[in-house]
Amino acid sequence: MTKQALIIVDIQNDYFTGGKWTLHNIESVAANSAEILNSFRKREKPVFHVQHINETKTAPFFVEGSNGADIHPSAAPLDDEPLFVKSTVNPFASTNLLEALKQQSIEEVVIVGAMSHMCIDATARSAVDYGFKTVVIEDASASKDVEFNGQVVPAEQVHNAFMAPLAFAYADVTTTNAFLNGE
Repeated sequence: MTKQALIIVDIQNDYFTGGKWTLHNIESVAANSAEILNSFRKREKPVFHVQHINETKTAPFFVEGSNGADIHPSAAPLDDEPLFVKSTVNPFASTNLLEALKQQSIEEVVIVGAMSHMCIDATARSAVDYGFKTVVIEDASASKDVEFNGQVVPAEQVHNAFMAPLAFAYADVTTTNAFLNGE
């Protein structure tokens, strides 16, 4: 049997209503992430939490020491669950997440969190590059509208534009219900 772990990325207060960088459907995404998290806890499977901290006070969100940088209560780590604090988009680049996964002989990672087009994409691609079978729970990953060349791209399109290539060549991209039902 493959040893599986959950990586829960950047479900932090600034992404919620009233925060500095509100994401599309974040409440639904957080609820789905919490379901996945509770499933891992119930089955006593490893959970790895990731938190982004911007060290500069002028950063647009996740400023060190701010309430916005705190992990949202729906995804808060338990005392025995490791927390990796990163300063880059990719947690493999600025933490010892890879070593921790290897120490526990993890073969498959399940990824949830935010943002689909940034940290989720980077985490999934790196996990595959490091040899992990990778699952992304698409309805437990959030995005936001982005702008490029004066055009606003809606969050749903941004999310889908990143899930499609992940599903094509990197990961098993699935839904919360399908994952929890073993599909």
